[in-house]
Amino acid sequence: MIDPDSRAPVTLDGACHCRAVRFTVLLPEGLASARRCTCSLCRMRGAVAVTGSIARFHLLAGADHLATYRFNTGVAEHHFCRTCGIYTHHKRRSNPDQFGINVACLNGLSPFDFREIVVFDGERHPSDDPQHRSRVAGVLRYEPADG
Repeated sequence: MIDPDSRAPVTLDGACHCRAVRFTVLLPEGLASARRCTCSLCRMRGAVAVTGSIARFHLLAGADHLATYRFNTGVAEHHFCRTCGIYTHHKRRSNPDQFGINVACLNGLSPFDFREIVVFDGERHPSDDPQHRSRVAGVLRYEPADG
């Protein structure tokens, strides 16, 4: 398993639940970029996202299965599989040169591999702030039960 605290760049393969959409992506900040957000969409989908490079994101299969959802300003593009409904990635509003990649879609990873996830305040989005500041809303913790 990859160290979830590592900032070392890593290239990983991923797919939606039905595997119709498959991709490979470079995570320039490794898995240490893992985060959640409090905006209305992220709050409802509940995914953990890591930072992916748009230039190093390659769709291997399923372009015809991808759908895109936009809301509010329409800048962010949220991509999901039309067949199984799983959110795979999104182009960020805060940095349109980056993708947020759904950790649960990356081969060999699970959101439960992360003990703590920083939660950003998406209700006060950095793009709406004159200094483009990101605000932390809190930390989400996962504590596995003793087996």
